[in-house]
Amino acid sequence: MAKLTTKDGTKLYYNDWGAGRPVVFSHGWPLSAEAFEDQMFFLASKGYRVIAHDRRGHGRSSQPWHGNDLDAYADDLAELTKALDLKDAVHVGHSTGGGEVVRYIGRHGSARVGGVVLIGAIPPLMLKTPANPGGLPMEVFDGIREGVRKDRSQFFKDLTLPFYGYNRPGAKTSEGVREAFWRQGMLAGFPAAYFCIKAFSETDLTEDLKKIDVPTLFLHGDDDQIVPIDASARAAVKLVKNAVLKEYPGGAHGICTTEKDKVNADLLAFLKG
Repeated sequence: MAKLTTKDGTKLYYNDWGAGRPVVFSHGWPLSAEAFEDQMFFLASKGYRVIAHDRRGHGRSSQPWHGNDLDAYADDLAELTKALDLKDAVHVGHSTGGGEVVRYIGRHGSARVGGVVLIGAIPPLMLKTPANPGGLPMEVFDGIREGVRKDRSQFFKDLTLPFYGYNRPGAKTSEGVREAFWRQGMLAGFPAAYFCIKAFSETDLTEDLKKIDVPTLFLHGDDDQIVPIDASARAAVKLVKNAVLKEYPGGAHGICTTEKDKVNADLLAFLKG
C-alpha cells in the first residue's frame, strides 16, 4: 500500500500502476481513486504510468478534521507530484477533482504539467451568485448537507440515481455500480463528506482557470444532473486559452463509468495529441 505523509501529517493513499508518461487522476466527492479504475487500467495497458490518490478524508487516506478545502487538496496534489518527481504529467480531474486540478495549477503553476482533462468538473463556480446567475442556489447545497448529516448512507444510495443518469427513462441500471459508489462514499470520513460540500460549491476558480497554459480538454455530459453543463464546462472553456469542450449527448455526471469506452478513447487521443 503506497502512502505519502504530507507536511501537516495527513497520510495520502495512492495507486501507481504501469510505466511511461504519467497520468494523474483526481476523483470526485465522495469517492476514491477507485472511481477511475476503468481509465487507469486501460491507459496502463497502453503504456502509460497512472497515479490516483484518495483525497484527504476519503477512501484509505487519513481523516483529518481540518484541510477539507480546495487549497489543501491542491497542496496535497502538489506534494504528491513532487514526491514522485512527475514531469509532463497529464492531470485528469472529475467533478470536485477537476476543481482540485485547476486550483493546483492556480497555486503551484504548470511546470510539472503537460496537459489537463476536466470531466464533469465543477469550475468555475457551482454556487449561484449575482455574478454567477447560472449557478445552483444555496438551498441545493444545504439540502446535500442535510442529507449527509441526517442519513448519509441512504443519501449516497439515492444520489447514485441522478449521478449515473439511472433516473432517466430507459436507463440501464447497474446495481453493482450503485453499490460500488455507496461503498466508496461510506469509506470517506464524516468531516470530509460534510465539509467538502462547501469546498466544491462555493470555491470560485475563475482566476485559476485563466492561469492554465497547457493543452486542456473538457469532457461533459449535456444531461449532467449534478454539475449542470451551462454553468460549468460551457463557461469554463471560455476562460482557458485554446481549450476544447467535447459534449456527451445525454451524458450523465458519471460518464467515466457509464460511457467508459468513449472516455477512455478520448483520453488516449488527447495523450497522443
